[in-house]
Amino acid sequence: MQFKAIFIDIDDTLLDYIPCCREAFDYALRSISQCAISDQKRTDDELFALFFEISGRLFSEAKHGLHTIGEVMELYPAEFCARAGFPDVSVEPFKHSFRAAWGQTHTLVHGAKELLTYLRAKGYRLFAASNSFGHLQRSRLEKAGILSYFEDTYISMDIGYDKPDIRFFEEALRRCGLQANEVVMIGDSMTADILGAQNAGISAIFFDRENGKSPTTGDQSLITIHSLSELEGLL
Repeated sequence: MQFKAIFIDIDDTLLDYIPCCREAFDYALRSISQCAISDQKRTDDELFALFFEISGRLFSEAKHGLHTIGEVMELYPAEFCARAGFPDVSVEPFKHSFRAAWGQTHTLVHGAKELLTYLRAKGYRLFAASNSFGHLQRSRLEKAGILSYFEDTYISMDIGYDKPDIRFFEEALRRCGLQANEVVMIGDSMTADILGAQNAGISAIFFDRENGKSPTTGDQSLITIHSLSELEGLL
C-alpha cells in the first residue's frame, strides 16, 4: 500500500479508552462524594457501569448525527448524575472534574508507540484524527509520550466538524495539503473512522480490537487488523 500520510484515531486505537475512562471517572466521582445521597447503595463499579452505558450510547448516537460531540459532553454528566441519584448541584463539578482528569489519562494500547516509531521510520507523515476537545487529546498524547510523532492533530472541536462528517476529513486534507488518495485512515470505529474516511475518498484500515465486530461497509476489500503490529506488514 502506497500512501504519503496516515490519519490515526486516538481512543481505542492508540490510547486504551476503558482504563482511561475509569481513571477519569473515579477522580470525578471522588469530587462529588460529598453530594452522595444517604441511600446510595451502588458500588463504584456499578456506578462506572452506569456511566459507561450512558456515555457509550450518547457517543454512538453522535456518530449517527443525533448529537454533536460538544452536546454529548454536556449530556452524559447530567444523565449520569440524575440516574445515579446525585443532586443537580453535582453535575457541573462532575463534568469539570472528569474533563480535567481525562486530559491526564494516557494508557497506551499495546504496540501503539512501536507502531508510530515504525511508521515514522518508513517516512509517513502522521496525523492524529479524533472526536474530542483538542487541548485534552493533545495533553493525553503528550503524557503518553507520543505527541511528537504527529505533524499535526485534527480534533473535532478544533476542526468544527465531528467524524464521520465528510467535512472533518475534507478540512483535515486541506490542512495537510494532501489529496484523498494519498492518505489512509486507521481507526476502531466502523462509523466514525471507516465509513467517514471512505465517504471522503480516503482508504481505511479497520482496527478490530474486539476481534469480532462485523464490518458493515459492504466493501469486501476492507482491510481489518486485530493488533497494531499487523500494520507493519501492510504499510
